[in-house]
Amino acid sequence: MINLVDLQRQFQSIKNEVLKAIEHVYDSGQYILGPKVNELETKIAGKLGVTDAIAVGNGTDALVMVLDALDIGPGDEVITTPFTFFASAEAISRVGATPVFADVDPETFNIDPVKIDAVITGKTKAIIPVHLFGQPADMDEINELASNHGLYVIEDACQAFGATYKKKRVGSLADVACFSFFPTKNLGTIGDGGIITTSNHELALKLKKLRMHGSSKKYYHDTIGYNSRLDEIHAAILLVVLEKIDDWNERRRACAKIYREELNAVLGITSPAEAADRTHIYHLFCAQSKERDFYLNLLQSNQIQAGVYYPQCLHLQEVYKNLSYQEGDFPVAEQLSQTLFAIPMHPFLYKEEQEKIISILRTSSGGKKK
Repeated sequence: MINLVDLQRQFQSIKNEVLKAIEHVYDSGQYILGPKVNELETKIAGKLGVTDAIAVGNGTDALVMVLDALDIGPGDEVITTPFTFFASAEAISRVGATPVFADVDPETFNIDPVKIDAVITGKTKAIIPVHLFGQPADMDEINELASNHGLYVIEDACQAFGATYKKKRVGSLADVACFSFFPTKNLGTIGDGGIITTSNHELALKLKKLRMHGSSKKYYHDTIGYNSRLDEIHAAILLVVLEKIDDWNERRRACAKIYREELNAVLGITSPAEAADRTHIYHLFCAQSKERDFYLNLLQSNQIQAGVYYPQCLHLQEVYKNLSYQEGDFPVAEQLSQTLFAIPMHPFLYKEEQEKIISILRTSSGGKKK
């Protein structure tokens, strides 16, 4: 089977470095919020060009804690995309606020600023653009909207570590940003983890307190907080991966370039668009086809893993029936949920594997050349 993502190859390539890093932590006797976490926070802040980075338990916690730290809660509205992983909206609901959805751009799959503008109300407190599949959203337009209406902008950058927008790193483009270190992410560990980045030092101090049960001094608590901390072992692993991430992202981009060149000659398949002035780091390579089921079955029958991201938009999820959205409210997102499919994309995809994938798609009965 040619895997959609091959974590075994990825982590085998750095096995000796990772084991050495784990052994160092093991021998140190410091396992939670120790020197490795501090080093990781410092290096990520420096790499992204922000003043502060706050490591937490996972990407979802990062979103929830940011909303909490910004005093967003019951009675407030937060605008986000209906076409993303559930956590983007779940975090809004978790703090008691109401998610409000806006449709996406058909080319980039990211939230459309024009559609955001149409749903801003007096209750709106923030916008959460998602840099979907590794491509940055239209941040200039989103930030301008937010500035005009006095709103916070929270980057959901969980799929986009290393991407750039107009030569600036994702994670430095708004008031605050959230990343996930889930194993399949471009920058991932062998477990859960996350980080928040910001240049608002006062907000950073509040977040550091929140991640430690609302405490800035042991056994003294100023607020109700969370138990959401990145442990030293994961920080040590991530420091190893951080040294590789730019190279690994370039490998992804090289694979994507080949896919785009070869699959654009296939009838019925549309490769993802790459917007100008930004670097797409292809967390996933999602193509479009009205014959998606055909291609999914074709790939599977040839021992090639494929996936659907995402089969049901957030506004149509059972849990959000109370928001009274209907099928047809967000036609672009809904169409994407019916046509997008992901094919293997990772830094360790062998040339012959990619050639096989392309060959099968090009020579299939449903994929004749134009």
